[in-house]
Amino acid sequence: MLVRNTLKIAQNDKKLCLEFIKRNLSITSKLQGNGFNLDFSSEQKQLQQAVSKFTAEEIIPKAAHYDQTMKFPWEIIKKAHANGFMNVDIPAEYGGLDLDLLSNVLISEAIGYGCTGIGTAILGNDLAATPIILGGSEEIKKKYLGQLIDEPVMASYCVTEPGAGSDVSGLKTKAVKKGDEWVINGSKMWITNGGVASWFFILARTDPDPKAPSGKAFTAFVVDGDAKGLSRGKKEINLGQRCSDTRGITFEDVVVPSSNVIGIPGEGFKIAMKTFDKTRPIVAALAVGLASRALDEAAKYSLERKTFGMPIANHQGVSFMLADMAMALELSRLMTYKSAQEVDLGRPGAYWASIAKCFAADTANQTASNAVQIFGGNGFNTEFPVEKLMRDAKIFQIYEGTSQIQRLVISRQLLQRVAQTGTSSV
Repeated sequence: MLVRNTLKIAQNDKKLCLEFIKRNLSITSKLQGNGFNLDFSSEQKQLQQAVSKFTAEEIIPKAAHYDQTMKFPWEIIKKAHANGFMNVDIPAEYGGLDLDLLSNVLISEAIGYGCTGIGTAILGNDLAATPIILGGSEEIKKKYLGQLIDEPVMASYCVTEPGAGSDVSGLKTKAVKKGDEWVINGSKMWITNGGVASWFFILARTDPDPKAPSGKAFTAFVVDGDAKGLSRGKKEINLGQRCSDTRGITFEDVVVPSSNVIGIPGEGFKIAMKTFDKTRPIVAALAVGLASRALDEAAKYSLERKTFGMPIANHQGVSFMLADMAMALELSRLMTYKSAQEVDLGRPGAYWASIAKCFAADTANQTASNAVQIFGGNGFNTEFPVEKLMRDAKIFQIYEGTSQIQRLVISRQLLQRVAQTGTSSV
């Protein structure tokens, strides 16, 4: 009922649609108890079905087109926004649905099943909005979060630089305070939604001392996309997720009012890192969606393709590959749901978020590669869907912190816990 009614209402009135989802999913924002619980509410299941239906009807039939043309999927973005499938974590007081992270993960997994390039574009809004939700002033929240709710506009998390990706302490972009304003200079690269964003979350060095600790050296800002001195580079042509708009962004004497500082000057690094606890599970969910699609495509093909007089699924070599894919997928899904629930329960999320993101990223790559292998020569051809899945999967091991950085986070927290408690158990 929620599936049918949501899509029907969305066609007529976006605000009514958002109110409908908000009322029907209010129960999901409150987790009971302290244990890991996968007994989803009926509302969550219906939300999952609604997004899966949207993916089947709107994303999958057009995914190859957007991959080939590399055009930003505005048509799909507008429909996703109208249906209430974007910006779902924005608090109710700013017009959002205020859904829990687990519900957001379910949405992302369903969209990732169709196209992770489109999913990454949608994720870009979550990544940019989360720092504002965590540390923005009331003025900033009302203005910039409100924009995301009112119209299908995009936002961008603008941190990575030519010499600083995983090593955020190496950022060179600087912001100097002059009176009641800040002047920003520097260059960013590999910025998701860079060419289409209406505003940017950026991190800039405000302590000129290169030895200053990261926790006190950087300040977070929100910068309007039409700010004087802000320029956007050419769209990058990437291996995969080609409809996602990735560009370099340059700041030349960009003037930002002090009211656009997010949180306290000097504490931007803390906000940026805390953001990942909430966004890495969403990235993991996109990877889970891709792996699920790869397994489905490979399994169906193995039942249709025949060699030596029988479906290749009957050959042990193929069936064992499918079994390995299924095991890794289910483990990735469990880790991703667990990481989301840890955040929803108010617990520190970095450990589980890194586990989920790392394992799901590796699983997506291995599963997509196995799918291509099962398809054989057809898997290497653009007429079949699995080669795109293989190309799209690689970035999961790179963006939002490389798989090596995730392992660093995991090992540090693991060893710290063992040193303090004598056990690795959480």
